[in-house]
Amino acid sequence: MTLKDTFSVVNAAAANHMGVGAFNVIHLETAEALAAAAERADLPVILQISHNCVRYHGNLVPLGLATLAIAKASSAAIAVHLDHCEDVDLAKHAVDLGFSSVMFDGSGLPVQENINRTRDVVRYAHERGATVEAELGKIGGKGAHTPGVRTDPTEAVDFVAETGVDGLAVAVGSEHAMSDRTASLDIDLIDQLSTAVEVPLVLHGSSGVPDDEIVRAIQAGMTKINVSTHLNSFYTHAIGGFLDENPDVVDSRKYTAAGRDALSREAERMLQLFAGAGR
Repeated sequence: MTLKDTFSVVNAAAANHMGVGAFNVIHLETAEALAAAAERADLPVILQISHNCVRYHGNLVPLGLATLAIAKASSAAIAVHLDHCEDVDLAKHAVDLGFSSVMFDGSGLPVQENINRTRDVVRYAHERGATVEAELGKIGGKGAHTPGVRTDPTEAVDFVAETGVDGLAVAVGSEHAMSDRTASLDIDLIDQLSTAVEVPLVLHGSSGVPDDEIVRAIQAGMTKINVSTHLNSFYTHAIGGFLDENPDVVDSRKYTAAGRDALSREAERMLQLFAGAGR
C-alpha cells in the first residue's frame, strides 16, 4: 500500500471521532511488529522515530529507510513520522528522506523562537508534501520537566495561526516515560482545546494513561495517541521471560521474535481501543 500522509490519517480519524495510534519505532523488530498489528486490526497506524532514537543509532537514514520500506510494503495504511525533533535541519532531513510528517519540538525555546523555527519547518515540509506537528505547553518529562503545566487554549489558537502546523501536541496531564498507568488527564481542558483549535490534538506520554482515561480523552477531542514506553515494556518482558525459560539460547532472533510478537499483540489491542472510542 502507498505510504500515507500522517495528518490525512489523523484528520480522517478525527472526522469519525476516533483515535489513531502513533507508536514509536526503536529498531527494525518494532517496525515489523507495528505493521503486523495494523494489518491484523485492519486499522491505520503511525510509525514514529524519535530524535532520541536517532541519537541512539547515530543516524536517521538506516532505520528511517527501513521503516519507510516496511510501511510501503504493508497492506495496512501506514504513515512514518519523526517525533520530538529539536533540530530544524534534522526535521528537514526527514522530509527529504520521504517521511510523511515531522514533529518539531521547540517547547523549550522562548515562545517567539519556537514560532519562528516551527514556521520554517512547516514551510519546508508543506512545499514537499509533508505535514508538521508541534508542541505548545511543556509536557511532563520534556521541556522544563515541570509537573502540572497545562496548555492555554488562547495561546494554542494563536500558535496554530502563526505557524500553520497541521497538528498540535498539548499538555493536559500526561508525562513521558511513565511505567505505571496512573496519569489523570484534564478532560475539560481537552474539550476546550478541541473546540478552540482547528487542527487535531496529539496526546504525548500516553503510556502512563489508563485505557479508560484515553477513551475519555478521545471522546473529548484528542485524536493522535502517542505510545512508546508501554509497548516497550511488553517487548522487554517477553524477552526476559523467554530467556528465563531458555537460558542456553544464543540465537538472538529467537528471543527478539518473542519480544516482537508480544509488542505486536498489545499494539493491535491498543489500535482497536483507540478506534472504538468514538464519541
